[in-house]
Amino acid sequence: MKKGILFFASLLILVVASCSTNPVTGKRTLALVPNSEIFASSFSQYGEFLKTNKVITGTTDAKRVENVGMKIRAAAEKLLKSKGTADQLEGYAWEYKLVDSKEVNAWCMPGGKIVFYSGILPICKDDAGMATVMGHEVAHALANHGQQRMSAGLAQQLGAGVTQAVVGGKSAETQALVMQAYGVGTSVGGMLPFSRSHETEADEIGLTLMAIAGYNPSESVAFWERMSANSGGGAPAEILSTHPSDATRIANLKKLIPKAKAEAAKFGVTFK
Repeated sequence: MKKGILFFASLLILVVASCSTNPVTGKRTLALVPNSEIFASSFSQYGEFLKTNKVITGTTDAKRVENVGMKIRAAAEKLLKSKGTADQLEGYAWEYKLVDSKEVNAWCMPGGKIVFYSGILPICKDDAGMATVMGHEVAHALANHGQQRMSAGLAQQLGAGVTQAVVGGKSAETQALVMQAYGVGTSVGGMLPFSRSHETEADEIGLTLMAIAGYNPSESVAFWERMSANSGGGAPAEILSTHPSDATRIANLKKLIPKAKAEAAKFGVTFK
């Protein structure tokens, strides 16, 4: 028991000491792994991905992905400069690629490596739809969500070690039940809500980015309505998902749009 208490105390000290600040929101966030390490791994993985997938180049769509990406990047730089946190972009190496795939998806790796799958383009429909996706994905990178997820995963593993140490003297059956409860509890009660909060935060930051870049944030609702129609209602229950439900997301976006427009107005960008 004493060993478990000491282990927990050490874990708590480590977590408290390993924090950074979200450059967009100013909130304190968990950072058990430095971005210098994460970026190096991210860039390597990105390079391997591009070698094993068909990258589309020279087409109108490929140029649109790059053009929208550069506008969102410029918006991000303006936003962080206004907050005095532009130095947090050190080490970013922005890149925008269109990949041939029927998958309806897009992602941005830590450090600014972005991929759009061709399957999402019909859902995007236009540049405003593409900016909705691009803004959201870039927001994940700006807010260091990759770093936070990795750190949370490490904390979960360390917590499992604490739990195992505490019940180490119990029967095998008891240990198995406790560890199973720990796994379910930390996933449903911790990791999944944590992930959903990242999605909501990326939506909010993404709206601001697309607005500063000159894209009407009101168009984000239409994009997510198209995404919802495309999914056909096949998503898991929200409590068991890493993402908010489409209905929750759309309702939240509608509330956030006025704030995004107000933020864009500070940079001289207005909408009717």
